[in-house]
Amino acid sequence: MTLLVAVLALALMSGAAAAAPADECDVPGSLIAGEGDLTRVMNEIKDRHRLDISVVGTGSSALAGPDGARFAYPARLEEALRGRLPGNDIKVTARVQLRRTTADMAADLDKILTDDKPALVVWQAGTVDALRGVEPDDFRASLEGGIDAIAAAGADIVMMNMQYSPRTESMLGISAYEDVMRWVAEQRGVVLFDRLAIMRYWDDEGVFNLYAATRGYAMARRVHACIGRALASQIINTAHLDAGKMQTTR
Repeated sequence: MTLLVAVLALALMSGAAAAAPADECDVPGSLIAGEGDLTRVMNEIKDRHRLDISVVGTGSSALAGPDGARFAYPARLEEALRGRLPGNDIKVTARVQLRRTTADMAADLDKILTDDKPALVVWQAGTVDALRGVEPDDFRASLEGGIDAIAAAGADIVMMNMQYSPRTESMLGISAYEDVMRWVAEQRGVVLFDRLAIMRYWDDEGVFNLYAATRGYAMARRVHACIGRALASQIINTAHLDAGKMQTTR
């Protein structure tokens, strides 16, 4: 398992430039379609001109190093939403812990929801469960329990699946967990941010060479920037927010 974790961490490293041009982040509209319900997000922006988001995740939601948090996708999501929704107060709180299964994260949700009082929870799951070989049925039950807790707190939810790495795809049996997340999203009517498909698209199109691995973190930062932008687009699409009408005169 240690080797697999190390390979996952290396999979996004490269010596490319740190900035991610907007066109580099382009993805097909079908991958960030506005399917699902983000009514609370819509109302918070329209009525309060504010949006509080909690990102709950594991290692693939973070970047290493003293400045890692600045470049990881939660911070880039906040940056992208502020740019797309001017005049609104946007706050993204990252609740990221390494090596936590979905069951572990679900057990922490009540405290996170109480402390952060988010309108939206972005829940990244599946990676550690695949590494540890958690039974898919147990994985599903943990997801559903967490969704129930989030719904009971009155927050919307976006589930995020695993990151894509051609180096580890043949080593990890992620398809079962991917299928579970799609099924749960469909059955529960929650939004699924398909990070796996988006990153696979970038790799297939040559936008990023996700097979390459060096000791640099520049490409990891670029990928996280693009993930933040794509996630912001899906949130805006799903919540039916017309960015041009969201600016306030305060």
